[in-house]
Amino acid sequence: MPIYEFRCADCGKVTNHFTRKIDTELTVACEHCESARTSRMMSRFGRSYTRADIIERYGDPAEMGGGPDAYRDPRQIGSWVEKKFDEYGMDLPEGAREMIDAAREGELPDAVKDL
Repeated sequence: MPIYEFRCADCGKVTNHFTRKIDTELTVACEHCESARTSRMMSRFGRSYTRADIIERYGDPAEMGGGPDAYRDPRQIGSWVEKKFDEYGMDLPEGAREMIDAAREGELPDAVKDL
């Protein structure tokens, strides 16, 4: 099921459109300014990274002292947070769990995306 991206000619912002079928003749209004002057963009290819992929690329935080500085990728920070909550015997809040899982799938918070 494809997700298409459209750039608005009026406001310049991107609108995502989910559809159940491949459709080359799709017209989508801008979700920001409601303009009909949108054009389909070439979407970036998304890839999920496993924990092993991240460790291979950035190193194993456990072998780097395990401190916060050992976590060089946002997807690794979740491991550090999980470890700390476990050390203190606390349950990880549901909101934190959702952010960690999203980061592992490549959906990073806006503040991190801009780094």
